[in-house]
Amino acid sequence: MENYKAYHTTSTDRMLLLLKTKGPLATTAVAQELGITGEGARQQLQRLAEEGWVIFESISKGVGRPSLVWSLSERGNRRFPDTHAELTVQLINTIRDVLGDEALGQVISSREHKALLRYYDILRLEEGLEAKVRKFAELRSADGYLAEYRPDGEGFLMIENHCPICAAATACHDICKVELQTFQQIFKEWGTIERLDHALEGARHCAYRIMPV
Repeated sequence: MENYKAYHTTSTDRMLLLLKTKGPLATTAVAQELGITGEGARQQLQRLAEEGWVIFESISKGVGRPSLVWSLSERGNRRFPDTHAELTVQLINTIRDVLGDEALGQVISSREHKALLRYYDILRLEEGLEAKVRKFAELRSADGYLAEYRPDGEGFLMIENHCPICAAATACHDICKVELQTFQQIFKEWGTIERLDHALEGARHCAYRIMPV
């Protein structure tokens, strides 16, 4: 989460970011992650719930009082940008209606090709696969994806906790398909990459496994 502190500095932002990247979480887990008391976490979460930023579910685990588990509401998710969502969807539909699906595919491929060149020119300067994955996560975070990575067996797992183009990807699933192909093209000299979780298929985030060649 340190990578995001420059962009999320208020207590509200820190708590919403935590639930975005790690949630759903119990009150005690929120307190531990943020380094505050359980009572302090409970008060902040209740305030956010009253304001419509978060929702909670009461979960019973054996004997004792039920635990409250917190997650972002629809409003809370909207606090994280979906880049020019309405305009993007309108443009996608206009291109499809006026020029056809083939032209739309060409536009998407051209966009991803530019992304490929930008990412590749930066990643090729990094030494070793882990350094490249770390830099890749940084680049994706800078593009709004709240990306993080961690070792996973012989390779690495990269998780994108937010999709700033979700509305566009929903309107045109080829965006996600071509994006994955672009990732695979970028890393083909250094490793393989596969998508494990996909937000558009109901997962909480998109996740990728990157393995050395």
